[in-house]
Amino acid sequence: MREGFAAPMAGVNPVDGCRPASQHGNPMPREPSVWTVMLALMGTHLAGMGAFLAVPVLAPAIAAETGLPAGLAGFHTSLVYAGALLSGPLSAGLLRRHGGVRVCQGALVTVGLGIALAAFGHPLALVLSALLSGLGHGPITPAGSHLLAPRTPPARRSLIFGLKQCGVPMGAMLVAALAPLLALIFGWRGGVLGVALFSVLLALALQPLRAVLDADRQPDAPPLRPFAEARASLSILRDDPRIRALTVASASFGIGQFCFSSFFVVWQVEVLGRGLEAAGLALALAQCAGMVGRVLWALVADRIGAPPVLVALGVVIALASAGFALAGPSWPEAAILLLGAAMGASAVAWNGVLLGEVARLAPEGRVGAATAALGFVFAATMVVAPSGFSMLVLGTGGYGPGFLLCALAALVGVVAVRRLQGMRG
Repeated sequence: MREGFAAPMAGVNPVDGCRPASQHGNPMPREPSVWTVMLALMGTHLAGMGAFLAVPVLAPAIAAETGLPAGLAGFHTSLVYAGALLSGPLSAGLLRRHGGVRVCQGALVTVGLGIALAAFGHPLALVLSALLSGLGHGPITPAGSHLLAPRTPPARRSLIFGLKQCGVPMGAMLVAALAPLLALIFGWRGGVLGVALFSVLLALALQPLRAVLDADRQPDAPPLRPFAEARASLSILRDDPRIRALTVASASFGIGQFCFSSFFVVWQVEVLGRGLEAAGLALALAQCAGMVGRVLWALVADRIGAPPVLVALGVVIALASAGFALAGPSWPEAAILLLGAAMGASAVAWNGVLLGEVARLAPEGRVGAATAALGFVFAATMVVAPSGFSMLVLGTGGYGPGFLLCALAALVGVVAVRRLQGMRG
């Protein structure tokens, strides 16, 4: 798929270098700095995390009212990714016609509506909530890469992408800390609706950036052809072994990331006997470690390269996951918090480094397509993995086998990155 529309800086005429006039004859607003764009995208990721965590974090409270097993939280994550699986490959076409900011806005509104559906509490509503939230979330990461890649200095690529991706642990930290608090005050439905409202408000907050950042859109482009768009985006996995290796690593590390985020709270409640608020705070602290880790690992990656950092992160994910498989009620609270921090600093912290490497290695003008293709495989994996975790919990009566699955997957990611290093000679 041709994505040359992403190359020129938004708001600048590619022919004469001048800023184009608006439809009223006035100059376009000044191009925002890369840091402004990064902060806007960080906020987008922050709000978008409600799609994944609003329901799992409140799963014990929802289960107490509905009678559904709290261990089914993994199925929610899988359903969210099933929705993303449908919308992610369409991102390149949507970006071409509407621009990155408008795609982010539409995504956040869809996420908010999806989360709000969960407030009905019926099992069917919970299923539809997850699917609709996932449909909204699918285009968020490709849209962010589309907006950020042409504005990022190569020497700061990992740092800027890492900071942008800090919105993910920040959002997870916010949901993990505030949703149980809102649930304590207003009931679990109040927690769900609060997260949904935040997503919609973030969509409105992006509007001032729309005119200049979406100046590269092509409203008269041919109509969206879903199957053709998806096939064109996914073809890069066949054609580029480096993007393919990074995609395998992404899916492998993502198993630990989202199984941890989905089950850490309910695991503490059911296995360790901790209260919902304390368990949510522990997840928030782990996500805080992930936020710090994303910045620190990005700085290291800009200095020594991304692959060695990704290998190290994969090893830590495997070790921390094995630690959770062995942990039990007799373990001191400090040990659990330390394991959570290690998992946060690794399983939650790899994304920015890896996406920065995708942006570096993707063919010119195809960063959005490469990111969308990676996102498709990632989503397909997440449809299976958290549900598999839930099935292991239900089948074995414990969480250890699920966490061992995360450890094994992380090692597969390490092997994929090592192969990438071999391709680089």
